[in-house]
Order: sequence, then C-alpha cells, then structure tokens
Amino acid sequence: MRDVASPRAMARTLALFFAAGGCAAVLAATGGSDHPTRRWIVAGAGLLALAVGAAVFRWGAGQPRAVLGGLVTLGCTLIATVVLVSPDSTTAVLCGSISAFVGVIACFFADRRIAVAHISTAVGGTTAALLVRGDASASSAAALAVVVVTLAVVTRTLVLRASDAGADSLTGLANRRGFDEALDEHTRRADVLLSAALLDLDHFKLMNDTAGHEAGDRLLRRVAGAWAAALPVGALLARHGGDEFALLAPGLSGPETLVVVEHLCALVPEVGVSAGVAERRAGDTAAQLMRRADLALYRVKSDGRGAAALHSDAVV
Repeated sequence: MRDVASPRAMARTLALFFAAGGCAAVLAATGGSDHPTRRWIVAGAGLLALAVGAAVFRWGAGQPRAVLGGLVTLGCTLIATVVLVSPDSTTAVLCGSISAFVGVIACFFADRRIAVAHISTAVGGTTAALLVRGDASASSAAALAVVVVTLAVVTRTLVLRASDAGADSLTGLANRRGFDEALDEHTRRADVLLSAALLDLDHFKLMNDTAGHEAGDRLLRRVAGAWAAALPVGALLARHGGDEFALLAPGLSGPETLVVVEHLCALVPEVGVSAGVAERRAGDTAAQLMRRADLALYRVKSDGRGAAALHSDAVV
C-alpha cells in the first residue's frame, strides 16, 4: 500500500498534535487548587509534550517513519499517565480526550495494521487508566473510546480518498501528480542521495493500434505489477502518462539506480523498455533532475531503444 502522507506532512501533523495536547494538559492542570502535586505532574507532562512537538517540527521530517511511529506510542504513554495521575475525574476525562489526536495522526500511516495498533494502544491505555482510577464511570470511558475510534475511522476514510488523487486508476501506482509531490518533497532534502529514472515501453502505440487498447491496458498492469513488487525500500514507481513510467530512488546513487532499472527491465523480457537515469547534482531542482533523466532516455531511443543509460554516460 502506498504511503498516504509524506514524512514531512506526518512530522508537521505530529508536531501540531503534541503541541496541542501539551497545551490542553497544561490548561487542565490549572483548573483547580486541590492535589497540587498531581497538578504539577500533569503540567510537567504537558510541557514535555510541548518540547517534543517543537523538536519534531524542527527535525522530524528527516526521521524514518519508524521513529515517528515511536513518538506516537510515546504520546499514548503520556496520555495514559496523565489520566492516571490527574487530580480529579473531570481532569482525567479531559486529558483522556487528547487520545483523539492519536486517532487522527494514526491515519497518516499507510499500513492499516500500524494505524490499528496506535489507536488500540491509545484507547486501551486511556480506558484502563480511567477504570483503574475508580472515580470515572465505565460509561464515560466507553463514550470516550467511541469518539476516538469514530474520529479515526472518518479521518482514515478522508485521507485515503484524498490520496487517490495521486494514484493511477489503471495500474494502482502513483500518477504524475503523486510522483511530482514526492519528487518535490525529496529535492528539499539536499543532504540525501537522490536519483530518478524515466522508463518507456517500446512500440507501445503500435501494440495499441494492432491488438487494441484492452491488450495495452493488460500489458501496463502486468508491467506495473512486476516492477512494483521488485522496488527497493523507499523507492517510488509512478505511471507518468501513457506508456511512460517514472522511478524515484531516494538514497541511491545514479549507478545504483541504473542497476535497479536494468533489473526491472529484465523482469519483463518480452517487453522492450528504454530508460534514462539521472542522479541529482548539487543545486539541482526537481525539473533539472528529470530533464537530465529525459535526456538520457532520448539518447537511448536515438541509439535504437531497448537499453538503459545514466545521464553522465550519455553524450547529448
């Protein structure tokens, strides 16, 4: 399943929710004067959440998704702890409602199992903390759980529908819009290796004209399926339009990406494929990177098709 949010979007959303949850906890702690020690603990947890939110906003976009997922788990732990030590049931339920944030942020993870795990952790931890306290009714805990789960389901549905705008309906791959968004996201990170490739199916128009569009569609789906299953971790394959595919390879050099492309081409030996590869150079914009991949592809086509070339090796 494709990721439904970029690392940058996930980090910014997670930072916002940590900050909002921290503010809510601090405000809840100031709502009375009884049990000052407990109120200070709640306020301290809120300040910790604010600090985490600031750190995630500053450095989160460059972190692996596993780290961002771990921070969601940290948020669940903080919420359950605050609920457990809250000075009264009203404050406990109020702080427990912060778990709704977890229900929303979990929807920004592509893997449904991860989202379910985060929501289960948040709901289970908050409900258990409320019941252990003894001064909050089971019905209040259940009502809160229903609200959190409902918000999560609705948000997940909306996020998936929004992500469809970046998907190709025929192959299930990213479409040009989805590819361009990912390319723009990765080109902002100047400290990471980045390569891109353009792959064309040779003489595809002739097949469409002779065998029909249904046969052409079946070929596109078959090629897309074979290639998608063989991508390196973190790579994105998109149908750029017609019979042209685009590959984005974060963390790979040009020569390494060329090896990947040659392997993809070998997976469909009965289909002629021409491909051009380029590695980002210092100062390259997204358009410049793709322009050099296109130049390498043009060179391959000029030399007779059915091959792959790295731009630095192509004399154009």
